[in-house]
Amino acid sequence: MIYFLLKNDENGSYIFPVDNQGKRVDSTKRIDNIDKNSLKIFDYIEELKENSFFCGWGNKERKLYIYESDEIIKLLQKADNFVDERFDKIEWSSNKISFVYRISLQANNNYKADLLLKNGDRFEILTEKYIISKNKIFEIEDSLIYELKKMEREISEDEIEMYLSLIYRYRDYVEIEFLDYKIEKNSDILPKKEIVIENITKDRSLYLRVDISISTLSYQLLRDKELKEVVVLDKENKKIYIVEVNFSLLDRALGEIIKIILRDSKELKIKKANFHIESNFFILEERLAKRFIIEELLNLASRYKIKGSEKLKKYNIKMVSPKITINFSENMNYLEGKGKLEIEGEKFPLNEALTKLKRDSYIVLSDGTNAILDRKYLNKLERIFECGNGGKVKISFYDMPILEELIEKKIIAGKLKQQRKFYEGINKISELNIDIPDLSVKLRTYQEYGYKWLMYLMENEVGACLADDMGLGKTLQAIALISGLYNKGIKKVLIVMPKSLIYNWQNEIERFNSKLKVGIYYGNFRDGRIFNEVDIVLTTYGTLRSDIAYFKDLNFDLTILDESQNIKNINSQISKAVAILKSRYRVALSGTPLENNITELYSLFRFLNPNMLGSFEAFNRYYGVPIQKENDKEMLEELKRKIYPFILRRVKKDVLKDLPDKIEKTMFIEMNEEHKKVYEERRSYYHNLVNSYIKTEGIGKVQFYLLQALNELRQITSCPEVRESQISSSKIEILIDRVRYAVENGHKVLIFTNYVRSIESITKILEQNNIKYLEMSGITKDRQRLVERFQNDDSYKVFVMTLKTGGVGLNLTAADTIFIYDPWWNKTVENQAIDRAYRLGQDRTVFSYKLILKDTIEEKILKLQEKKAKLLDELISDEGASLKSLNEEDIEFILGE
Repeated sequence: MIYFLLKNDENGSYIFPVDNQGKRVDSTKRIDNIDKNSLKIFDYIEELKENSFFCGWGNKERKLYIYESDEIIKLLQKADNFVDERFDKIEWSSNKISFVYRISLQANNNYKADLLLKNGDRFEILTEKYIISKNKIFEIEDSLIYELKKMEREISEDEIEMYLSLIYRYRDYVEIEFLDYKIEKNSDILPKKEIVIENITKDRSLYLRVDISISTLSYQLLRDKELKEVVVLDKENKKIYIVEVNFSLLDRALGEIIKIILRDSKELKIKKANFHIESNFFILEERLAKRFIIEELLNLASRYKIKGSEKLKKYNIKMVSPKITINFSENMNYLEGKGKLEIEGEKFPLNEALTKLKRDSYIVLSDGTNAILDRKYLNKLERIFECGNGGKVKISFYDMPILEELIEKKIIAGKLKQQRKFYEGINKISELNIDIPDLSVKLRTYQEYGYKWLMYLMENEVGACLADDMGLGKTLQAIALISGLYNKGIKKVLIVMPKSLIYNWQNEIERFNSKLKVGIYYGNFRDGRIFNEVDIVLTTYGTLRSDIAYFKDLNFDLTILDESQNIKNINSQISKAVAILKSRYRVALSGTPLENNITELYSLFRFLNPNMLGSFEAFNRYYGVPIQKENDKEMLEELKRKIYPFILRRVKKDVLKDLPDKIEKTMFIEMNEEHKKVYEERRSYYHNLVNSYIKTEGIGKVQFYLLQALNELRQITSCPEVRESQISSSKIEILIDRVRYAVENGHKVLIFTNYVRSIESITKILEQNNIKYLEMSGITKDRQRLVERFQNDDSYKVFVMTLKTGGVGLNLTAADTIFIYDPWWNKTVENQAIDRAYRLGQDRTVFSYKLILKDTIEEKILKLQEKKAKLLDELISDEGASLKSLNEEDIEFILGE
């Protein structure tokens, strides 16, 4: 038997004939059972060996490389004896394939780019039309494969945006996977104009360059690389922004500078021969250079980033970083005092210096040096200092972290003990001696920390945003806070939330601290007397917005906003409504305090700490535009330092050691009006029907009708669209919102339901939200293939399936978040479904959420689980279960109002 063995060397893949012992075959005379195709391949190899081109330089061993002959490929496609070095058969696949650049972070903080098949498999190139992976040869449609393969390499931090921009050119051919970042278009990021001082020569000529950059990318370099779109990384939000390059911006910047230089040269009567302009590069003789720097550069500094300014000292011009000394008077809300601005040993009254700097951008020193402040430094001074009367300046208490950065501690004078004590205390929360209130459950370590942090901020009368990941117990920590304040005599609490959470809050408060009296002000329960009868009032954002004329006159000890992203739109009525509430203490709870836009933070802190971020116009000028449109990392860091003490966020991976292996939670959801109408019509129908049969036939004859009622009412709670196509389940909005949050935070999700129609509804909305999913029901045949795809392909974030289909035999440990969309009454079936993820191989905490419609058959069965376990076992087993132990009271409980 003859085999054609595939091997590789530095020049590529080649074949040669061997026998079954792996020895090279030089003649087929002694080979038995050789087929015509094999003989043809062998003869073709021998024929090529006689040709001079085959025996040329670089191929001394006379290897036949695959890429040298299309004819050999055609023959090998027909061969059954084409093997690798382990004698495993090599097959030809007709499946279409796609490629991905997978870029990972290395231990040295560099990045590694690998070109892989979309499923993650590695491959080797045979020719520009064929590749091989795991003993399968695939035909590819494009001839770019060699070019793409050459781009596999290690990339430094400084190079990564340019590298990503270069490979993004091939986006029609290859996908990009950069860590767990998402790719999206962004037209808001604005380029930065730059003036770069390259050099000042011995004859004092100025070498100047004008450029524009997007993040780390120079426009001139982009033009050289002919890139029309570039990649900008947003590490804070883990996003890859695709930004369109507009080269006309560089042309306009150049035009502006050229116009200024030509005007100055004309006024100075300098001939064009004495200065030089080439592309974006300028050479200016001394007189023209000084005029440009002293009279023009300072004005341009507000719109251009100036680089290389340290070289200007040859012209008696210096960029400086002054020192500030201030004598502050003590006040918790703001600091006020007189101060000095010290530049190169000379001191100026701070108030006067700030006024002059705002006007001229420079100060003249006694030796005639023009001291120029870096524009960003000057902007920072303008941001935090407010010039007052009597030569004083004021600074907000909330700007202390920025002030500490500007001023050396050893030269600060005055009283800052109170302010500094607060900020130092933020870093010592775990050491605080704060009593933990008695609750029905013990707080975990990280929850105790969260409670202490909240209490610390309340004691200092500043607002706090608890932004823990979903499932870490924000509600419990808030109830602990309420309990702690209650023990101090504070008993007037308002909690605002989406309507879907009203009953969850009510149940959680009663469960964790039954001493607290809780009431609802919402819908039909809008009785103002409730505010004087209970400790805690629950209401909704919609109710607050509608009744703000009533709420604004009330005084609360504590106001809590749950899911506070509901006030993210600064111009919305609800955002304006919460801003005028009167409350001593203010807390926001949100797993996503910032979803789309940096201005959402302004709306949040306008409620929490109204004076913290100044006017919206100032916030947008100093933070919004630089961060979102200019991708300004320094301003982002400054804003983070400013809000850091007032936002506490932990994600699951931060507290895994403190979490149990599995956390289960029930979410109560109120039906919308359309859904309620359909459900109530059928509940009332069956209620009357069953009671009628009880009267005429006796209770023993109603089993069939009761089972029919249970099945239909369960289906209506899950997928009412089966009966009324124009409505959808009240659960689906809540489900998708939670799924979207989980996916955005790097989690994989399982969704279990009892009905195929529910799968259709859920997957339709997943598609609308661009969430990639898999689905499985009783008609699915190749289930294991879907399981492997979900486990191994990170692009699939959600797996939707029926409880029965997914209940047994599947390993889905890639998921750590589970939603039971419509519960199976048998708890064992639910547990089996949850255990698809919670099993051997799972290295994360599993979070399971059961969605229950309030005031429906679902909630009633849940209550029966607690009251009558034996009855429930009969009720929830197979469809033919006996219901003889049900009495009229049980039936009334299930089907009654």
